[in-house]
Amino acid sequence: MKALPPLFENNKKWAAEISQSDPEFFAKLAKQQTPEFLWIGCSDSRVPANEIIGLLPGELFVHRNVANLVIHSDMNCLSVLQYAVDILKIKHIIVCGHYGCGGVRAAIDSRPHGLIDNWLRLIRDLDQRQAHELNRCSTIEERVDRLCELNVTEQVKNVGNTTIVQEAWLRGQQVTIHGWVYGIQDGLLKDMGVCISSGEELRAIEKRELQKAELGW
Repeated sequence: MKALPPLFENNKKWAAEISQSDPEFFAKLAKQQTPEFLWIGCSDSRVPANEIIGLLPGELFVHRNVANLVIHSDMNCLSVLQYAVDILKIKHIIVCGHYGCGGVRAAIDSRPHGLIDNWLRLIRDLDQRQAHELNRCSTIEERVDRLCELNVTEQVKNVGNTTIVQEAWLRGQQVTIHGWVYGIQDGLLKDMGVCISSGEELRAIEKRELQKAELGW
């Protein structure tokens, strides 16, 4: 059935509830969007960006892909990032992964998964680079969850190293990058402690990560 009646009914109910709580909501929303936040998250249907952090439509600019990757050849992601930073003048970029990520799990699975294996190659490379730490995990679930965390840190650095963010910092624009992980099992966010607001802070985190790797932490 092309029309999908239940979804249209859900839409009518949702719009009516919003209008009842704020009669001017849609009129204000139609004028412009002025979000302060860009969310770069996973495509997983269990991770609804707005709901997780309690923001309404218009308050969060969103980009999602499998395993929340920021790849410097991905024009889709870079276009969203450029529009958010240069046009919308957002102040905060949130890279949010989630525990139990199927993309991360697939990246370290020995079985072939088709086209998606090309996309997930960066996570497989990260798994190999961080093997000194990940090999300490006692179960595959622990390894996947820790790799989800490491992947968020890696993508925060990737955002910071884009020409888009680098140029914004050089011209004095306030842009802060945050790395979070969402727990589907409890609905709570974990801050990974990789908050970056300048090139100097980015280099400090990269230096710290390099030192950890050299020490085999």
